[in-house]
Amino acid sequence: MSSTELPFVPPATVLPRVAPVRVGEGERLRSVGLPGVTLTVRSRPAAREGLPPALYVHGLGGSSQNWSALMEQLEDEVDGEAVDLPGFGDSPPPDDGNYSITGHARAVIRFLDASGRGPVHLFGNSLGGAVSTRVAAVRPDLVRTLTLVSPALPEIRVQRTAVPTGLLAVPGVAGLFTRYSKGWTAEQRVRGVTALCYGDPGRVTPEGFQQAVEEMERRLQLPYFWDALTRSARGLVNAYTLGGQHALWRQAERVLAPTLLVYGGRDQLVGFRMAQKAARAFRDSRLLTLPEAGHVAMMEYPETVAGAFREFAVAKGALDGDGAVEAGGASGAGASSASGVSGAGRDAATASGGGADATTVGS
Repeated sequence: MSSTELPFVPPATVLPRVAPVRVGEGERLRSVGLPGVTLTVRSRPAAREGLPPALYVHGLGGSSQNWSALMEQLEDEVDGEAVDLPGFGDSPPPDDGNYSITGHARAVIRFLDASGRGPVHLFGNSLGGAVSTRVAAVRPDLVRTLTLVSPALPEIRVQRTAVPTGLLAVPGVAGLFTRYSKGWTAEQRVRGVTALCYGDPGRVTPEGFQQAVEEMERRLQLPYFWDALTRSARGLVNAYTLGGQHALWRQAERVLAPTLLVYGGRDQLVGFRMAQKAARAFRDSRLLTLPEAGHVAMMEYPETVAGAFREFAVAKGALDGDGAVEAGGASGAGASSASGVSGAGRDAATASGGGADATTVGS
């Protein structure tokens, strides 16, 4: 290990007392012990019994709080839970220190198997989008529908604004950045993250900004914060280089669940140009483009994303709470590749909400 690389912090390390994680009104937080990992799960009681289950998976550096707004929007449609991936949010590091895409996917699968809630409506953003893609590919029995918001799938030509995040995967860079940014306040860090992730940082309310600052202050006290961040970034970069059946794009082609893809026109981390490639890769897909959104559309425009999911899931017959959609989508196996996005007869509709001009293209 390089002398400038942050050392692995085992979960057995005694952790300092930090402020408790924020729990929004109507939310609950619980800890779930699983083989090799302990996960914190945020839930919002369903509006009524019998609603189909949903699971939300956050992105790099995020937490289950990233889904609070969308969970509230969809409480009448699904029984939602959001997980803190190992080492993020309020979840401690995994016992084996494995922060690869496979490691995170394994944690999600173990949780779903243990909870017995599958098949679920699975949502993933950024890193969580890559993780959710792998889960849907290798365990189709656990996934009813798949919704990916700016999924971190391999790009040959990465945007310049995404390069600094990718560099965290390089041994030693995290240590250098930690020393360089030592004097930065939590408020300065949050402003930087907001400017990078939002299409319009002005959409963050003063209350939301203050809550983010408090969460940043809490995370910076955790001795494994940078370790989890850098190793997960490295795991994502390594996944980009995998070939064969483990390649993320190959796994995207294997996903049987109907898939809603959400891309932001102002995304500085995942190229907007990747939207069409994703729509072609996922065999039964619908594409929602939000020209004004950034990397976290579910936080910027939760009403619009919720409306798109609602329409999509109803069209697929996937909100009845009676079980999984048949393999290949509501139309059965053999649904058209990149349904409705290319070829004759595609259905294009324009939706509105949250101040965005949202275009939905799909089956």
